[in-house]
Parts: sequence; C-alpha cells; structure tokens
Amino acid sequence: MTEFLQTGLGITVLIAAQSLLVVGFVMISLIFLVYADRKVWAAVQMRRGPNVVGPWGLLQTFADALKFVVKEVVIPAGVDRPVYFLAPLLSFVLAMLAWAVIPFNDGWVLADINVAILFVFAIASLEVYGVIMGGWASNSKYAFLGSLRSAAQMISYEVSLGLIIIGVIISTGSMNFGAIVAAQDTGYGLLGWYWLPHLPMVVLFFISALAETNRPPFDLPEAESELVAGFMVEYGSTPYLLFMAGEYIAIFLMCALISLLFFGGWLSPIPGLPDGFHWMFLKMSFFFFMFAMVKAIVPRYRYDQLMRIGWKVFLPFSLAWVVLIAFLAKFEVLGGFWARWAIGG
Repeated sequence: MTEFLQTGLGITVLIAAQSLLVVGFVMISLIFLVYADRKVWAAVQMRRGPNVVGPWGLLQTFADALKFVVKEVVIPAGVDRPVYFLAPLLSFVLAMLAWAVIPFNDGWVLADINVAILFVFAIASLEVYGVIMGGWASNSKYAFLGSLRSAAQMISYEVSLGLIIIGVIISTGSMNFGAIVAAQDTGYGLLGWYWLPHLPMVVLFFISALAETNRPPFDLPEAESELVAGFMVEYGSTPYLLFMAGEYIAIFLMCALISLLFFGGWLSPIPGLPDGFHWMFLKMSFFFFMFAMVKAIVPRYRYDQLMRIGWKVFLPFSLAWVVLIAFLAKFEVLGGFWARWAIGG
C-alpha cells in the first residue's frame, strides 16, 4: 500500500480522497449550520423554527436541498444562458476552492503552502465575479443593481480585511496558517492568542467579514424592500441553491479565518489540555453562532452608511494599525508581544 501511494496514480488517488474528505466535511457542516442559523433566529424571535422533518427538525435542511434539486429550472426569457448558468457554479466552486489551504489540525491541510493567506484572498477577490455575472445575465435592472451593490461592498471591505491581516502577518513573519497558529502557542493558552495583541482588529475583522459575505445587517445586495431579492431574483431551483451554498460556505470560511488568525486555531484555550481538531471546530461553530445572532438582532443598515463605515472608519483605522504594529514588532515592545517571529513563531 505504501509503495502504491508513492506512485503517480497513488498520489492522485490520495489527493482526490483528501479533497473529497474536505468537501464532505464542509457540505455536511453547511447543512447543519443552516439548521442552526434558522433555530437561533427563531429562538431570538420566540418561534420554534424547523421542528417537523426528522428529530427536532434536523433533517429539514436536507428536505429543502432536495426540493431545490428536483424542482424544474425555470429560465426567464432574454437571459444570457451561458453566463446565467456559469455564475452560480462559479460562486460555489470558488467558495469551495479556498478550503484547500485551511488547516483543521497540525498537518491536516490539503495544500500546506507558504502563501496560504494570499491564496484565500485571491479566491475571495474572484468570488465577486459570480455575483456580477448573475446580475448581468439575468437581464433585470433590479438584479443588476443588486450585483453592482455587492461588487462595491465586497471590494470595499476586502481592503480592510487585507490590512487587518497584514498586522497578523507582520507579527508572525509568515503567510502560512500553520505558522500563524504555531506563533500563538506560547504556553499561556487563551491569553497567548492574537486576539489580545490585535484586540481592536478582531472586532473590525468580524464586522468586515459580515459585509464581505453579504450577511445581515449588511445584506444590501439582497435588500427585499428595495431590490426584490437582489442579484438572485431571477434564479430558482439548483442555480439558486448553488448561490446560497456558496454564500454559506464563504461565511463558514470567515469563521475558520477568525479562528486561525486570532484564536489559536486547533490550540487548546487551557494550558495542559490536548490540542486538536475539536477545538478548531468548536471555535468555528461559536463564530457562526455570533454571525447568526447578529443576523437576528441587528437591523439592516442603509447602503450609504455601509460604504461610509468601510471607507471613512475601517480603512483609516486598519491602515493606522498596520503602521503601529510594524513599529511595535520592529522594536519588540514588551519582549516581542507583537513580534512572535522573534520568539520562535
């Protein structure tokens, strides 16, 4: 068996199996995250939420997905057919592709590359094309307005996200997620993670992630009261399912990034307890719960308010933070508190 895995065919089979494992984990998690999202929203509004299909309604998301898959695909007249069908496929595939460099444990990563953060942001910057293509191909002014809103919103907050992560890169001296997690393994547990030295940026990163993924209260591309559902208004059945799956996968990816960059990834929060995949999954689940709570309790912003916060508050603040972190890391203030590369990161 070992000899087979060293051949070209064996390596191909191994990579395919690992890829299917990652895809399976993400898709199964996605199904139950949608269920959790609906239950959290229902609990806040004192409703019951899904509770009929399966025990406690656990199979409701499976039923909804099956309904979308078997429904007839209705194509409006006048759409650009190739682009119309390519848009949701592009959104879904790009959202899945970013998971290739996300580690779930020490060594548990599909592609352990030194520029993993750069890869994730390259993929994230391409995801906006799926939204623009969907709005353009729909041949509807409301869908096109929604896609333009989404493009401007995603590009605006990608700038802030990138600058925030530059501070983490400066502290670590690496763009590899494994190295970033290792730099947070100081032996102090929770107090050794990057959330403390980069505390203001954790909040900004979380809010920017909401805007980047078009998540409430920044779901302006899908503002039903203004755009009758935004860039997805002309989509139904499986293409609509692919759009929604891509959106939730991107949200789960942001939960993974927050866990890796600021909260130690698979590291245990209590010194002495073993590290492992379970910590990573629990952290990702917690941050998804925070996403769900924000959706349930925060009212929607106006579009001008959203753009003003992004360009006039988050961008200057994150840029100033990069300069400050560069200074603190260069001179190793507080014994390298902001310069983990100096102490073995």
